[in-house]
Amino acid sequence: MNWTIFGIWLGALLSLSLYSFLYKDNPFYKFAEHLFVGMSAGYWVIYTIKNVLIPNWWENLLPAEGGMQPIWLIPGILGIFMVLRIVPKLASLSRMSLSLIVGTGAGLTMTAMFQTNALAQVNGTIVALGQGGGWFNWVSNIIMVTGVVCGLVYFFFSKAHTGIVGRTANVGITILMVAFGASFGYTVMARISLLIGQTQFLLFEWLPTMGIHL
Repeated sequence: MNWTIFGIWLGALLSLSLYSFLYKDNPFYKFAEHLFVGMSAGYWVIYTIKNVLIPNWWENLLPAEGGMQPIWLIPGILGIFMVLRIVPKLASLSRMSLSLIVGTGAGLTMTAMFQTNALAQVNGTIVALGQGGGWFNWVSNIIMVTGVVCGLVYFFFSKAHTGIVGRTANVGITILMVAFGASFGYTVMARISLLIGQTQFLLFEWLPTMGIHL
């Protein structure tokens, strides 16, 4: 058996099964969907065990030089508590693990998030309007600062959005819609790129296996 041809046909049939949802929901789509979800779940289970659990816990619990490290039993027990969510009578034990994960994660990421999502953006907004680059750079800086200020005014609810505050908030809404539209357009283009790649696979790899060359 030519495994390369088999793989191409398998990929093509699964791709067509997924695209069949464009017509209506059908058993072929459901099969491909369930297969994808199941394979993804199985892959990440093995990946987590091999690349996360074993090197970060098991090898520390039982190091190569010998001797068990009892302190590493604690994260193991907390991990078991997470799995116990599938047992209704013991599911409450998972709250201990979840609270520890959420609390530790929030504490560790708070500084980084504040620096990247707050200070860095504030610093990027404080610009000299006439700083190099000519008139285009000047206009770009004006638009950015105006957009930031108007966007913040829109989320300021301590004062009614009437008068100049309301007009400023309306400008903020426009800026936000432009930002959301650009983000959505980027997402659509990314999906179209995936569609183009899969279409090229079907046209230039799958069809030639049947003697059809475009």
